[in-house]
Amino acid sequence: MRSKGMNKVLLLTICMILIVSVLSGCMGGKQGEGDSNSSAASSFKAGTYTGEAEGKDGTIKVEVTMEKVDEIKDIQIVSQTETEGLGDSALNKMKEQILSHQTLAVDAVSGASLSSNALLSAVEDAVKKAGGDLTALKSEGVKKAGEGKTEQLQADVVVIGAGASGVSAAVTAADKGAKVVIIEKTAVIGGASNLSWAGKFYNSSAAIEGGLKVNVEKEIADWIVNNHWRVDAASLRQYVTKSGDTYDWLKSKGYVTTFMNFGGEQLHVLPAYETREETLRNMLASSVEQGGGQVITETTAKKLITDTEGVVTGVIAEKADGTTLEITAKSVVMATGGYAGNKEMVKEAFGFEGVNGGLGQNIGEGLEMAWEAGAKVPDNFGGQMLHQTLARATSNLKKEYSSFEASYPVMLSYLPTLMNVGPSGARFRDEATTLTAVAAANTSAFNGPYHLVVVSQSQLKALETQGMNGIKAPSLPGMPPEFYADFADQFKLDTPWTNVETVFEAMVKNGDGYKGNTIEELAQNAGMDVEVFKDAFEQYTEATQSGVDSEFGKSKEYLQPMGEGPYYAVIAEINNLGSVGGLLVNSKFQVLNDKRVPVKGLYAVGLESEGVLYNDTYVGNGVGIGYSFTSGRLGGESAATGALGK
Repeated sequence: MRSKGMNKVLLLTICMILIVSVLSGCMGGKQGEGDSNSSAASSFKAGTYTGEAEGKDGTIKVEVTMEKVDEIKDIQIVSQTETEGLGDSALNKMKEQILSHQTLAVDAVSGASLSSNALLSAVEDAVKKAGGDLTALKSEGVKKAGEGKTEQLQADVVVIGAGASGVSAAVTAADKGAKVVIIEKTAVIGGASNLSWAGKFYNSSAAIEGGLKVNVEKEIADWIVNNHWRVDAASLRQYVTKSGDTYDWLKSKGYVTTFMNFGGEQLHVLPAYETREETLRNMLASSVEQGGGQVITETTAKKLITDTEGVVTGVIAEKADGTTLEITAKSVVMATGGYAGNKEMVKEAFGFEGVNGGLGQNIGEGLEMAWEAGAKVPDNFGGQMLHQTLARATSNLKKEYSSFEASYPVMLSYLPTLMNVGPSGARFRDEATTLTAVAAANTSAFNGPYHLVVVSQSQLKALETQGMNGIKAPSLPGMPPEFYADFADQFKLDTPWTNVETVFEAMVKNGDGYKGNTIEELAQNAGMDVEVFKDAFEQYTEATQSGVDSEFGKSKEYLQPMGEGPYYAVIAEINNLGSVGGLLVNSKFQVLNDKRVPVKGLYAVGLESEGVLYNDTYVGNGVGIGYSFTSGRLGGESAATGALGK
């Protein structure tokens, strides 16, 4: 048995050991905290590293050279597929900002936030691989040189937005003698017109020379009826009767379109993509700038200026360097491109949850400013320009397969001989609506955020041996030309679909479609209601056997048998090219208030004003661009007249 003295000595010894341990731990912790780069430095190795991230239109790959743990020596953008003139320009600007300021705390380029943030993520990916100090590289943001500064300008007319409608408004206003300032939030002139295919200019001189003339009165009458009389008849008549003059006006300005008889429709194909922005800049230079006005890019409108009587007298904007710009004017033209890039706003206004195929910078600021200044929110607010069907699988498949193979799912979504169902598993339309872009888009969007195209292994085998002829496709899928431009030589009904089953397996693996050995398993895997889908499948099978579709009236020639499983379901989504409307205007393009009286000094053109032509959503082909140029041309004249008192 130990004595009490021995126990005290032992206890004292243990206490001393514990104290030393605690002190050592504290000292060790403080030593680590005092050297913030120690962890990063221990794993850092100078060199060049690759990084990648998903941008708006595909994968962005970079090579980042690091010589120190917290210093980026160089950034090379190895590959990217972002929008030419906007996304790719943003990547270079972000790169310059990172290198010159040695920070990843860089603001996204206005109008190209997805591309900007993707570049940051790609560089960060490379820095991580190098063992670099991300904390240090993210610690300091870039102070804008113009913060706290205010610049003042004066004009007769200020145009907000430099897309097709804004440029047209600025040019015609300047041609009438007005001093014009046009501002654009991005670095690019042309907006969505740089991405568009063709516009409709009724009975243009080119159309008449081409032997196609539209009965204007019948066109107007049918348009009004088809939109349930919920249109502004005067504005509609103005577009149909005066858009032909816009063709000649554009031609006189050097913006030459080419007439095409598109199945009886008068479409005018826009100039080559790579020439459009330069042509529009030349138009602005020879009118706006020559007349003493200015073209100011990378400048975002923030608020309309109003006087005590509610008259709009200018705009407050912010330049890229942070400078506040105050522009006073007698007329302000809103040409801000709508809000299709604001998915929350689109969902609230229209219930649509598909894809924004337009420009990401169009998020509705212009509408918010105009509403705040007293503009009425139209009764039909919410309409969208739904126009194309997309397959979610395409972009991921292009990383593994040729463009032709990666497009197998999207091509099937344009064919009438397959079964289409909604998220619940219920069939929702005569699949022949896939033959008409607007019909296909709106029937799908009305049904839910996506739809599913069902195809069997039997049908895939037929595609593999006979191409689309194997599933009785009546014609080539009606996709936009840019969808198949890089495989046009293979885009034929009799081209065999090699590797087709492997492609569809990859689609399923990527989470962009579903597979089931039985229809019940397919329903379960796709999140459909099993009984709902089973019932729809059985009814469809009966219709293919009898040749009679009692539910939707699908033509017998398109009722092709499904064949044996396994079964696949392609996730198909709808592409929204832009919102339609948001401001109520009269035929002078003056913005109206809740009493339908003009808000003095305020005008609107382009998509912001297009709601006067439609009931609840866009139904047209080429009208969007045709109206943008025409409304801009006429609205700019009205704004100049109002400003100059002529």
